[in-house]
Amino acid sequence: MPTRDLVEQSTVRVKSGTSEVAVPIRRVPIALARRFFQICTAVAAELLAATDLTPLEYAVIAYLSEAPDIDQAELAARIGIDRSNTGLLLDQLSEKGLVRRRVNGSDRRARLSSLTPSGLRLFKKLGPKARAAQMKILASLSASEERLLIDLLVRVIQTNNTYARPGAGRRKRATTSK
Repeated sequence: MPTRDLVEQSTVRVKSGTSEVAVPIRRVPIALARRFFQICTAVAAELLAATDLTPLEYAVIAYLSEAPDIDQAELAARIGIDRSNTGLLLDQLSEKGLVRRRVNGSDRRARLSSLTPSGLRLFKKLGPKARAAQMKILASLSASEERLLIDLLVRVIQTNNTYARPGAGRRKRATTSK
């Protein structure tokens, strides 16, 4: 099987002091995904700058707008973060009056979360702006290229989903030996 040379040259212009310089872009999945994530996070942060929300808090609100009354484990799986972080996010949003949590009647150990009327109003206000921000990211693509990129990303994610574990790739804590 022939190997594909993914490291062909592409460049991007970046500010360096008072001028712009062309710097190479590594055409490998990990480097491209990290750079794409940086762009998406910066656009999301720009969108949310006028609110008291982080991009992850907005993700919780967006998922709860689609699926009210889901439990913390289901929400964590949808967002792709661990359940304890999801619990912290839900606590923060609950303190802001945007999320309501209640005990699940069929499993008293689980809590179901949904948006409060304030949370739903905020989502309805931010939703169109969030969609516009996402379209801004993809503005250099035609409509068919945009669909293709999304389809390809979904396929790559579905094929490699076993690697999508919250916390994967983090540094291990150093252990002290006595």
